[in-house]
Amino acid sequence: MDTAAPLMQVQGLSVAAGGPGGRVVQQGLNFEVLRGEVLGVAGASGSGKSTLLRHLAGLDVPAAGQVLLAGQDLNQGSEATQAALRRRMGVMFQAGALWSSRTLGDNLTLPLKLFTPLPRAAREERARFLLALVGLDGAFGQMPAQLSGGMRKRAALARALVLEPELLLLDEPGSGLDPMNAARLDELVLNLRHHLNCSVVMVTHDVASLFNVATRALYLDENEHTMTAIGAPHHLLQHGPEPVRLFLQRGAPA
Repeated sequence: MDTAAPLMQVQGLSVAAGGPGGRVVQQGLNFEVLRGEVLGVAGASGSGKSTLLRHLAGLDVPAAGQVLLAGQDLNQGSEATQAALRRRMGVMFQAGALWSSRTLGDNLTLPLKLFTPLPRAAREERARFLLALVGLDGAFGQMPAQLSGGMRKRAALARALVLEPELLLLDEPGSGLDPMNAARLDELVLNLRHHLNCSVVMVTHDVASLFNVATRALYLDENEHTMTAIGAPHHLLQHGPEPVRLFLQRGAPA
């Protein structure tokens, strides 16, 4: 494997809300996700950040263009080929999307049961390890309803990691959390990226989180309906287009 090659390449991508026949919210997107980086996707509410993330995860079909993971198009090939590509990514949805009728242990072990040859004891061991890694040691038998909002976010993050993804996709991980818990989640994302050696794409409206976590930031303009900047947050704060500078000034460190 060429470790210098980008992990993901986005080429001429147009994304539409609700699928290819819907309203195009972003077009002409061209960027790469580098190995080992945290790429933050920022922009005003309604600019298409979460819609873009669904396309990066292979959950929606582009209106135009393509998304390549390790050189393979997420939307080409047989259904089995596409599913195998998607399993190389872990997705944490904004609301967590945990199965409410299953324990946290079940939430983590079911994907392992479906997609790996691991025996039950090994599945449970990995689930307990990941729960401990995100600060939920001892929560294996708990139900999602028993958890606080921050704990559910961390449980969803653990489930996104269960199949050892190369790329972790996070949709507004800090939304709904108080500033202290949001900062703790930022720190957790950085620790996981470091220890598990995966790349991260993080959609966020939280400018402080961009400066805390992102190696680079991608800005989606809701008026131009395309990306207008990509680069290190501190560089964009000083040298980006005016709308980007104004956006970043709202949460830039003092």
